[in-house]
Parts: sequence; structure tokens; C-alpha cells
Amino acid sequence: WGTRNGPGGAARQGEAAALPRMKRRDFSLEQLREFDGARNPRILLAVNGKVFDVTKGSKFYGPEGPYGIFAGRDASRGLATFCLDKDALRDEYDDLSDLNAVQMESVREWEMQFKEKYDYVGRLLKPGEEPSEYTDEEDTKDHTKQE
Repeated sequence: WGTRNGPGGAARQGEAAALPRMKRRDFSLEQLREFDGARNPRILLAVNGKVFDVTKGSKFYGPEGPYGIFAGRDASRGLATFCLDKDALRDEYDDLSDLNAVQMESVREWEMQFKEKYDYVGRLLKPGEEPSEYTDEEDTKDHTKQE
């Protein structure tokens, strides 16, 4: 089982488990890219404008994982179209306006699955959009609600 992670995979997973819960904040696409599991042990991805901490799923979303292509990115289009190619990822903000109704429903279903399984850590900002100010109280309230 552990061999799939490659060298240092188990160590990386231990490192990820030791990370403190991330404080709520919003991310530009550029800021999100830092959390790809390679440059930073924490792995984030966005689905339908929401950013999730998927670090505990590093065997799937880490650099060696089958969905590693989504780490530090907006995974919405790839999940909606069941495409794991680089073509499914945009380097600029993707408003998903060209997706059909079935694909948009798929994105919403993926978003619900991520909400149930991973910590929601903030929003993916549209170009020119200002980040929200989150209070510690909001942060705590949300985390206790999820657990």
C-alpha cells in the first residue's frame, strides 16, 4: 500500500497530519497554487469557488496521487468533465459559464462531497475581488459545526 507514494510518501503524510487547522481566508488563483503539496506540505484545491484543505487526502491529491493534477488549482472543470488532463485546468479564473447543466450539477455534487469530507478554508477570488475578513469566532463556529 505505502509504496505508491514513492520515496518519502509516508513521511510527507506524517508531516501533513501534524499541520494545524488552517485559518479561514480567501485565495487568488496565484495564492492557491502555492498549496500543491510539493512547495508546501498543505494541499488545497478549489471546487465551485470554494477552497478546501485536502491535505488529509494527500495519497489522492499529493504530487504522486491520481488526482495530484488538481492540487493548488481550481478543480471544478476537471471534476465536471471527468477529465484529468492539463486541458481541464485553466491558468486564469474560470467562471464555468460554458459548462452544460449536467456538468454544473456534477460540480455541485463534487462540492457537497468535499464539504462533507474536508475543511472549507475560504473562497476562490475572482480577478479584482477583495478577500473577506474572517473573525476567529466565525472560524471556530464553522469548524465545530463541521465536526
